[in-house]
Amino acid sequence: MNKDGFWYRAFDLYYDGFRNMTLGKTLWAIILIKLFIMFVILKIFFFPNFLKQHAPEGGESEFVGNELIQRAN
Repeated sequence: MNKDGFWYRAFDLYYDGFRNMTLGKTLWAIILIKLFIMFVILKIFFFPNFLKQHAPEGGESEFVGNELIQRAN
């Protein structure tokens, strides 16, 4: 492997940095847990799949088009 290449040096920088972290690992764990809560848990409970409930199977594009036309008028 070419150790003078950009990708190797960039990977080595991050790998070495994460390996030597102490407090940073805890902070990254908190960040990942918060992202999981935001994108998975909140999506399940607060953002239902509107198209699946209102559009017929395979007619999602027609439903969206009709809604856009109706709201423009």
